[in-house]
Amino acid sequence: MEQRIGFIGLGNMGNAILQGILASNIITGPQLYVYDTHPEKGISLNQLYGINNLDSAKNVAKESDIVIVAVKPNVIIDVLNDIQKELKKNTIVISIAAGVSIKSIAKCVGYEQKIIRVMPNTPALVNAAMCSITPNTEVTAEELEIVQKLFNCIGETEIVSEYLIDAVVGASGSSPAFVFMFIEALADGAVKGGLSRKQAYKFAAQAVLGSAKLLLETEKHPGELKDMVCSPAGTTIEGVQMLEEKGFRAAIIDAVEATITKSKLLGEK
Repeated sequence: MEQRIGFIGLGNMGNAILQGILASNIITGPQLYVYDTHPEKGISLNQLYGINNLDSAKNVAKESDIVIVAVKPNVIIDVLNDIQKELKKNTIVISIAAGVSIKSIAKCVGYEQKIIRVMPNTPALVNAAMCSITPNTEVTAEELEIVQKLFNCIGETEIVSEYLIDAVVGASGSSPAFVFMFIEALADGAVKGGLSRKQAYKFAAQAVLGSAKLLLETEKHPGELKDMVCSPAGTTIEGVQMLEEKGFRAAIIDAVEATITKSKLLGEK
């Protein structure tokens, strides 16, 4: 890949994306340009990988063919206004800020600018992210393929229409927190049954990891896979009945719905 990639913001998500791209070897250090308000982050990357550590967001925008703006939603508008004059016509501006629409971004950088919204999630930190990718009409199919290749370095990607991004937040963006709560609860139950805390977390986490892999690789309906575990008059069906009595599915659906509602409210603001 020949493009020069810029990063504005090197927090957990920005750094995870950068490290994933580096590890893939599709981009070399000298093709990367970074800026963060904490200069030591860029200095370290320069020393380790030869990445260009610049002294402003404007300079990153000026040097890059693709600019990944990895800052918090509450400051992204200021950053976009700051870099607007430095962007070339064909520069692709990528935002990972939740609740900030393509229209809001275009108001800052221009409606003819190439803009893509990406919604990653925290498993990006271990190259197991699920990212939605939403381009505006200025982005070509070839450019979209390049961006998808970049983000495939940290996990999986799907092209999604903008009106569905709030649902993505519920299904993928926020849901790791729900999964961590589930793992913690599974472990608590196992500890109550006598297992050590360390072993309980390992058994519970591996069960979740393996179950997800089984679903993705077999492409079977989750209900079918659940039935495979539930032997007649066995232990699992007893647990399933208890989850149903406690409203397990309804609670999850309500939680996802709550995140979607909140995401929409943030977008309106």
